[in-house]
Amino acid sequence: MISHILIASLSAWLIAQLLKIIIGVIVDKKLDFVKLWSSGGMPSSHSSTVCALATACAYSHGFASTEFAIATILAVVVMYDAAGVRRAVGEQAKILNNINNSLPDEEPRLMQKNLKELIGHTPLQVVLGALLGVLIGFFYPWLTGVIPFYAA
Repeated sequence: MISHILIASLSAWLIAQLLKIIIGVIVDKKLDFVKLWSSGGMPSSHSSTVCALATACAYSHGFASTEFAIATILAVVVMYDAAGVRRAVGEQAKILNNINNSLPDEEPRLMQKNLKELIGHTPLQVVLGALLGVLIGFFYPWLTGVIPFYAA
């Protein structure tokens, strides 16, 4: 049997990625299935995944468990990285793309193609992804009928 904690976490990732496609249709008026595998955007699938993991660990093993502690630290690191480091990399890519694209046509290009600019997340995208993950991690056992060890 597959771990309900793993399924809850992967479900949170998939739902967040599907929401990116739906939001893209609403905002950009364009159906883009590439968003299913891409990083960045609303909501943060990284945040939803690790928060579902931490919530499912808390539900299954308790808030005082080693599993919950590890999952929570992992969630904090991932969300910090998504909103901080990865977002800064995206901003740097934007600047480098502008420099590269502003060169005169007769100058050789520094890069053959533009760097990916949408890598990280805004704080709002991280918070909403985290909220989605907590909700999925919390409600997953109820929706599936799985009774974790700790709750029994």
